[in-house]
Amino acid sequence: MSRSPWRFLRIAVGVAVLGAVLWQTGSGPFVDGLRSLDVWTLALGAALAVPATVACAWRWHLVARGLGVGVDMGSAVASCYRAQFLNLTLTGGILGDVHRGVRHGREAGDAGRGLRAVMWERVAGQVVLIVIAMVVLLLLPSPVRTSVPAVLGVLAAGFVAAALVVRHVPPTDPTSSVPRMLRAVRDDLRCGLMVRRAWPGVVLASTVAVGFHLSTYLVAARAVGVTTSPMTLLPVALLVLLAAGLPVNIAGWGPREGMAAWSFGAAGLGVDQGVATAVAYAAIVLVANLPGAVVLVASGRRGDVRSVEPSPSGPPRIAEGGRAHG
Repeated sequence: MSRSPWRFLRIAVGVAVLGAVLWQTGSGPFVDGLRSLDVWTLALGAALAVPATVACAWRWHLVARGLGVGVDMGSAVASCYRAQFLNLTLTGGILGDVHRGVRHGREAGDAGRGLRAVMWERVAGQVVLIVIAMVVLLLLPSPVRTSVPAVLGVLAAGFVAAALVVRHVPPTDPTSSVPRMLRAVRDDLRCGLMVRRAWPGVVLASTVAVGFHLSTYLVAARAVGVTTSPMTLLPVALLVLLAAGLPVNIAGWGPREGMAAWSFGAAGLGVDQGVATAVAYAAIVLVANLPGAVVLVASGRRGDVRSVEPSPSGPPRIAEGGRAHG
């Protein structure tokens, strides 16, 4: 599928889901979600966003260092704020990260490797989120609890299959790009994620980020008047965060509100309260990432991503065909 139809499909899915939610609930929950916010709630959301963003920046720092396109922490934090702001204001929810990867890659002298560093750190974050979600959804009552074992089986089978494919890469065929791609994936995983100096920090950073995102969602729920216990809200919030990570949205809107409506309704918390909570969460997150707009304006005048030279022990630079240089 070419880029243009895929972009149209992403927007169409987001519009369809958001339209279905509006058709079912009307505009009332959307208005209620915004009216529930006050200065103190927004300030708390902004405070929670700081450690979450720093954790994401650290994860990027670790992965990029392993791939030989290191980024210092100060620049990583600023770039993550900018990327998050763009993700929240552009269709698809990933364009900010694409911009972050391409910009840093060009600064580091390898646009492809810079983009892959961002891709892998985002993948690592989603994997940790999925693992946490599966554990919580398996242990705590939720609308999908009975389906979790089957989902875990499918995920485990998919992971094993992918690992076997990547591990046993066929000999390079000059007429096919598939072996080269698989070798690049294997090399990236070995150097960027699976090395001892990277993976513990990547897991820790991802766990911290998930924890603060969940805390922000609980703040939004309390703001709209949801009084149920955190143990009841936690599985529902994780389902919403999983849906929010799907790249089929309109500046973050669509699957997040759809999942909130369904999961809150299925948990007996009320469809309207679910939508209002999702709207409040969206507004809190947008305000919390307004520093990214400042970084965006400032970076338009000067480059703000300073690359760190890879250490002599860093990974070799892989050219097309899998051969190393230098």
